[in-house]
Amino acid sequence: MPNTPHQLAEEFPEHLAKIRHLREIDGHFHRISEEYQAVNLAIHRAETDIEPVDDFHMADMRKERMRLKDEIYGMLTRPEKVDELP
Repeated sequence: MPNTPHQLAEEFPEHLAKIRHLREIDGHFHRISEEYQAVNLAIHRAETDIEPVDDFHMADMRKERMRLKDEIYGMLTRPEKVDELP
């Protein structure tokens, strides 16, 4: 959703090409980026009172979003592996 804050493109604008590339070639990256988007949307819906949640659930969702964001950032900033020739 374009109006949902904290989208990956907004969080890591300098890594847009790598985000797209990893989503295409890395199943794990694709899965965690989908999880991030789902949690982020749930947080947005709770914050805007579309689907309100209690404070404890909101805190858990924010922690999960941060955990996923940290993992995504780690994958975006790790050096590319170069296949070595035998």
